[in-house]
Parts: sequence; structure tokens; C-alpha cells
Amino acid sequence: QVQLVESGGGLVQPGGSLRLSCAASGFTLDYYAIGWFRQAPGKEREGVSCISTSDGSRYYADSVKGRFTISRDNAKNTVYLQMNSLKPEDTAVYYCAADYRINTVVPMCPTASEFEYWGQGTQVTVSS
Repeated sequence: QVQLVESGGGLVQPGGSLRLSCAASGFTLDYYAIGWFRQAPGKEREGVSCISTSDGSRYYADSVKGRFTISRDNAKNTVYLQMNSLKPEDTAVYYCAADYRINTVVPMCPTASEFEYWGQGTQVTVSS
């Protein structure tokens, strides 16, 4: 059974850090492009960061560039999103997604509709 499970969300103060994990089961993430998306109440789902498999390219939305880092650990079949200097506007449900057909994530993340597999999401709340 193909499954993606996110973890690592929570409540953090502005300026704090969190590391989100996206663990895959039922398939090998090595061959899949991975995207992190987020959705705040009343807003559309937006691509935050993506990482390809073919060329190792990475994409970051302007709103998170310099603060978030995406990485993958193929041995653990897991992709991470390190989030530093968090702001209240980063508050959202964060989802990871995977698709083997995506070859590159530059100049921008593919749209959400292009990803086949999705996790259930993890809530990130940035508040004092």
C-alpha cells in the first residue's frame, strides 16, 4: 500500500524552528519528485518547496526562501522540510506529495494536481 505520512508539526513561537518529515511506505522515494505544499484556512494550497530526483534540483517559494530547506534521506525513505525563522504567516496545514513522472522542479514546483500521492497533512501553528 502506497502511503506518505507527515510528522513534526506543532505550535511554535515566531522565530522558532520545526522540522517536518515525510515518510514513505509501499514505494521508494528515490525515484519520486517530492513537493511540500501548505494550505491556510480560506486560502488555496500553495507549493512551498520541491525536490527532484533526476537532477537534485530544488525549488523554494519566495516567501520561504532562505528560511526553509528541503532534503531527502533515501536510506530512510524520508524527505524533510527544515523550517527556521518561522512567521505567523507560515501557519497552515503542510502536506507532502510525490510523483515519479516529474523530472524537474525548476523554475518552479509543479502544481498540486501533477502529484499523484499525498500525505494526510500536519498542522503548523506559529503564534506567541
